Amino acid sequence: MRCDGGGPGARGQGPVLAVLFLVNVFNFYDRQALGAVLEPLRREFHLSDARLGALTTIFTVLYAVAGLPLGRLADTGSRRRLLAIGVTVWAGLTGLGGLAASYAMLLATRLGVGIGEAVCAPAAASWIGDLVPAERRARAMAGFMMAVPVGGMLSFAIGGPVAQAFGWRAALALAALPAVALVPAVLWLKEPARGASGAGPGTAQALSLMKIPALWWIAASGAIANFALYTFSTFLPAFLTRFHGLSVARAGLWTGIGSGTAGILGCVAAGVYGDRIIRKRHNGRLLLAAGASLGAAPLAWAAIRLPAGSAAAAIPLVMLAYGLLQMYYGLTYAAIQDIVAPGLRGTAMAVYFMAMYLCGASFGPLATGGLSDHFAREAAGSGALTEAARAIGLHQAMYVIPALSVALAATLWAGARAMLPSPSRNA
Repeated sequence: MRCDGGGPGARGQGPVLAVLFLVNVFNFYDRQALGAVLEPLRREFHLSDARLGALTTIFTVLYAVAGLPLGRLADTGSRRRLLAIGVTVWAGLTGLGGLAASYAMLLATRLGVGIGEAVCAPAAASWIGDLVPAERRARAMAGFMMAVPVGGMLSFAIGGPVAQAFGWRAALALAALPAVALVPAVLWLKEPARGASGAGPGTAQALSLMKIPALWWIAASGAIANFALYTFSTFLPAFLTRFHGLSVARAGLWTGIGSGTAGILGCVAAGVYGDRIIRKRHNGRLLLAAGASLGAAPLAWAAIRLPAGSAAAAIPLVMLAYGLLQMYYGLTYAAIQDIVAPGLRGTAMAVYFMAMYLCGASFGPLATGGLSDHFAREAAGSGALTEAARAIGLHQAMYVIPALSVALAATLWAGARAMLPSPSRNA
């Protein structure tokens, strides 16, 4: 007998949310698997920071483009089967990356991972939107997105030490195994009906999404947030290794523990306060996200400004900033579900992901890597590009994180102003 994913208050709601959470955990574990092993990859394939950043860029571009048709499938077909196929594809190709004999082969495997992972968010967000009523939706979305710090924590804390002990290829192979075990659990679930959380299925056409001003601001905020957060996840372990002198294992371990702890606390705060504030202000979730983003900026700036060798002071500061930025997901994902009709939730998430990944996440690591290379060449002058110059270059490039945090706060504030009370609030 499959777990019942019926309407709000159904006994099977908890197990469904738990399985979707675990799917998202390994979604982000495998997505960030390269972050913990970036330095060994750079040395083996003799890569610049820009080429390292391109590994994330090519992944996110394909993820964004594939997400739109997959989002429509999530609104019209079986989300359960779609998720099971996606998990199988991305896990298999993550493991296959461990066999890559060249940079080009590794890049090709990341393309496949991007297609598989493009299934997860539209299908799961649409599922949760139909499963959970509006007054509890921020908690459900924040719980689902708690997978970001948990997946990152596992990826860095396990991947770094495994790469140090057995090599980066073993770290990728290990990352693939747990996700495959989730496929039977996904197939065991039963989906709720479209609009089961309150209102009936939406009849609006997909083009009607273009007429929601707040959705455009939210999409723009996604581009900025993911530019900053993908820069963080891609380059922070390398920054701690190069600039502050930590080993690959210690950089991965502390990045994992710190980002996991701070991110979980940020997601919990987003869920609790996001559901409280919506009772008083229809746009309160976006206003709360704007305040958290603004608070992250000085913390990130202070962490990056510390001199070389100050990892013990830099890590807590940057993790506090990360925790505040992680409040973004639960709050904005719930806001999207609030303003979009039930029959278009998967499509809305896919449109949002396409905008934020093509305009932000896809270029964040590439642009930051390019800045790092530029500043490194400046530091080296006419001499050879030394490891010391590379450390200086990456240190200077990391200042994009606090700058983007301020821009994110301004964009979310504009989105909150554009957000009208929605008839789908109870959907």
